[in-house]
Amino acid sequence: MSPSDPTHPDRSEPPPSGAFRLSVVTPFWQDRPPEENREVALRADRLGFGELWVGEMATFDAFAFAAAVGGACERVSLTLGPLAVAVRTPMTLAMGTASVAALTGRPTRLALGASSAVVVEEWHGCRWGRTATHLAETAKAVRGLLDGHKVDFDGELARTHGYRLRLPAPGAHVTIAAFGPGAVRAAGRHADRMVLNMVTPEALARLREQLAKAASLAGCPTPALAVWLVCAVEPGDATLRQILRAKVAYLAAPGYGEMFAEAGFADLVRFARTRPHPKEILAAMPAELAVAVGLIGDIESIRARLADYRAAGADEICLVPATADDPGGARTLEAMAALRD
Repeated sequence: MSPSDPTHPDRSEPPPSGAFRLSVVTPFWQDRPPEENREVALRADRLGFGELWVGEMATFDAFAFAAAVGGACERVSLTLGPLAVAVRTPMTLAMGTASVAALTGRPTRLALGASSAVVVEEWHGCRWGRTATHLAETAKAVRGLLDGHKVDFDGELARTHGYRLRLPAPGAHVTIAAFGPGAVRAAGRHADRMVLNMVTPEALARLREQLAKAASLAGCPTPALAVWLVCAVEPGDATLRQILRAKVAYLAAPGYGEMFAEAGFADLVRFARTRPHPKEILAAMPAELAVAVGLIGDIESIRARLADYRAAGADEICLVPATADDPGGARTLEAMAALRD
């Protein structure tokens, strides 16, 4: 692979055949103090989870938070993101990843995503569009940078010329967050791993097939497949409401709405697409909807649900602990660590 034209990922270290891992995501619930995510991160490390995903919402900068908590961790590796490709350049993505790796001493990987028009255009004042192209170009450009090369890359939406990391190169391992066909194709060609957010096992199986097809057409091995799922062991009413509130915006969204309709919530999707007030949607949402796209309930129910996702083709389940009545995700993460073992 030429660093000036990094078209294909190396993928020299694929996951073992049949591998299935549990990792942890810092959840950044909007109804909880952001500092709670430090508790989640340190608990994940203490309990022996192998990987911690550090995303970004409206509070902490992902690189700053990962550097702060990663330095206090002893075992866990870090994955930064998914981070929106429209608001950071390949150079800043590579430099930020290398900074976290150098400051923490933890293995550090990068995940790329498209985010949303609200975040990209309204919050950041950047242009949001042609997201699959932007994902593919950024993945190509950033791969060489993460491997320590000086990269010259001219894409339509992503560019970089003449920069080489001055910090030790963390190594190129790129994850792409996908859901739509274009992003799945980008992941199949340019990613080491694809990550999905909040999908049913049935949707995951279809997306796995699309990913394998995209990789095959590009002459690449199929990337590993991870899925973020909200997890709550023995949840109370406050936790269920927290989980449902986070799904309000997805019910009317293209693709997600169809997935929820397939899962038995067609009437709710039709109602959401009439654009009522979000409070009205939340009031109409049954607890069963949380279970349809999550790991919710007693430990035996969760064990059975994990088996469904594994059978659908997941290589990794990324646990997003609900914390409304479980501060720091303590009960949930301890129970899931025991289940993992």
